[in-house]
Amino acid sequence: MKMYPLVNPALLAAATPDETAWLSQFVVDGNFWEMLAYCAGTGGSTLIIGSAAGVAAMGMEKISFTWYLKRVSLLAFLGYTAGAVTYIGMLALR
Repeated sequence: MKMYPLVNPALLAAATPDETAWLSQFVVDGNFWEMLAYCAGTGGSTLIIGSAAGVAAMGMEKISFTWYLKRVSLLAFLGYTAGAVTYIGMLALR
């Protein structure tokens, strides 16, 4: 859980100029954390076994992994990618 620093504005203000560019990426509620939450929340849906809801759907609806892989995973990946590109595009327009 400590892979990336959680930077508050006071820590960022106290950082040296060399550290500021790197630390500014990890500001609390910043863009990095929003994108990480998006990837963690929706990326698992690309494969049905990547989320608890997908595993539950497999059991309840008798969906096989290969059926999902052939018919749905490409659409899920396209939706996931479109969302990521849209988020990055929104950041570029700020």
